[in-house]
Amino acid sequence: MIVVAAILATFLFMAFSRIKQQESLSGSYVVLGWNDLGMHCANKTFAKMCILPPYNNQFSHVIKVGDANTLPVVQSAGSGFYVTYEIPGNTYSVGKTDFWTYASQLFGTTISPNIGLTGMGMTGTMLDSLNYFYAYGIPITPYTDVNLTTESPFQLAMLKAYDAGNTLLATTQNTIPVSNEINCVSSGCHTSEQDILDEHDQLPAFNNPPVFCATCHADPALGMPGNGTTVSFSQAIHQTHGSLTNNCYKCHPGPNTQCLRGYMKIIGKTCTDCHGSVSNVGNTIESGRIPWVNEPQCSSCHDANHSENPGKLYKLSKGHSGLFCEACHNSTHAEVTSENANDNLQNLTLQGYAGPLKKCEVCHGYIPAGPGPHGYNPVGIIPISGNIPTSSEILPNYPNPFAFMTNIPYMIKDEGPVKLDVFDLSGNKITTLIDARLKAGEYKAELYANKLSAGTYICRLSTNGLNYHRKILVVK
Repeated sequence: MIVVAAILATFLFMAFSRIKQQESLSGSYVVLGWNDLGMHCANKTFAKMCILPPYNNQFSHVIKVGDANTLPVVQSAGSGFYVTYEIPGNTYSVGKTDFWTYASQLFGTTISPNIGLTGMGMTGTMLDSLNYFYAYGIPITPYTDVNLTTESPFQLAMLKAYDAGNTLLATTQNTIPVSNEINCVSSGCHTSEQDILDEHDQLPAFNNPPVFCATCHADPALGMPGNGTTVSFSQAIHQTHGSLTNNCYKCHPGPNTQCLRGYMKIIGKTCTDCHGSVSNVGNTIESGRIPWVNEPQCSSCHDANHSENPGKLYKLSKGHSGLFCEACHNSTHAEVTSENANDNLQNLTLQGYAGPLKKCEVCHGYIPAGPGPHGYNPVGIIPISGNIPTSSEILPNYPNPFAFMTNIPYMIKDEGPVKLDVFDLSGNKITTLIDARLKAGEYKAELYANKLSAGTYICRLSTNGLNYHRKILVVK
């Protein structure tokens, strides 16, 4: 049978009570948490077959906050720090799924109740690796302890960081997404799982269910090589169904819980914009692509300063000070700002607004003067060009109207003090975006709408004794 350890080290790493989110108890540490994929899926019932077992992953960084004289320190393996995980309101899984009833037949080993394939439970201590902590194979289901019938796919994990003396340093909550909706029946394609087994009636093993699909069909997401004679699971599924549908939500994970919910969706992107059609997913595997290993790249649309590491997927890439990209931007398919509130909650609590973690003082302890990752300038002074304009003015913002963030370009003719303020129509100042001495040039500022109500606002640029105004419109 299958050796469980071979499945577990690589599974999906390759590939309700709401409580206070981030609390730096000592005032000197921050913990960032994330999951790797944006959605983890599992069968709800295993009597007939197993597509995916209960298996969720969590990751975290622990950062000692710096100051004007000291850089932040990302804590590394062997530092004595450790991180625990739990899912408030979801303390057990046995009874919410029959996985443990059939685990021995499916995976060739006996698994203790509420313990997953890697030996991780519903609570535990994360393992450490270089500059991050991780937990693979958390056997969470989408059912909370108080509701065993309605899926809650976007629950919150609680991560707690401790030092070597067991002092609690910081906590955070981040989404631990999971759905049981994935199966071949709920989307209306097959009448029953037995119907699928009957299509394999020439194979003796199918007379004695349950059957683990990846036993025959290779699945790199599970670390399963297959039997060597059949096509991979992903190729079989996508090529078989590509002529029938181009609706990814038949399976990922289903029509109710739709995987794609992050910033890519907000700006209008769909699954096929990155992955191509359902048939294309299967056909590219037949042509040599390895599913879960060779996937769409950020660099297809973004420049090198806004893309993943060469040869790596976004979920495995690191950037500023060795932090995982997902630590600040959140996981694939759920990039912040997300349309799901739980995805935004960690950064909203840390910096006061949703979106990528870009308030530098969260980790640095103060606002650095120079540009940071991706060329972002934390004090809001973002040069556009070194051209010397013939006049000072504030240009039309873009996008306008806006619901999340808008860029406000402005031009400074002569060096001097510059202020850029935002007012409501009653004349109340909402915020100051710029208050600095600038050289002549072309600049822009960013304004986020998370704390703004829908309506019209006035931006006022003040420089060298003159004022310039521009109306902007917020929609919700």
